[in-house]
Amino acid sequence: MAEIVEFVKRGASTITPVIMEKVLRHLPQWKLEFTQIYEPLFPHLVDQLEFLADAVEDSAEGAYKDLPYVAFAQSLFALIYAHKKVGIIPDSYLSLGRADDSSVVRAVLIQNEKDFAIFAASQGYDWSKITSQP
Repeated sequence: MAEIVEFVKRGASTITPVIMEKVLRHLPQWKLEFTQIYEPLFPHLVDQLEFLADAVEDSAEGAYKDLPYVAFAQSLFALIYAHKKVGIIPDSYLSLGRADDSSVVRAVLIQNEKDFAIFAASQGYDWSKITSQP
């Protein structure tokens, strides 16, 4: 998991305001795309992606101002990574195609668990349903 954490940190360090604006323009479409993911091996992935998308939207729009920038940037990176069809493991690879997406998302959730738990509580999310488990 340490390699994935470093991968996320490097990816998050590349997030710029231009990237953020581009993602925000496409995020409603991506959220619909994420709801179409069916991956029994990673049953929490859709909820986790939707949660990260909501955290990014609420923070960017000023509806939630307490999310640290590192959590915001890592969330953006995870959303971008999950949206791409080619990653460490291509999404088309049978039964394991979303393993890398799940690992990236889990790394973001675990690293920022305290801040996301506070966000979840303040926005009425059930944190136990989002969980950092696979």
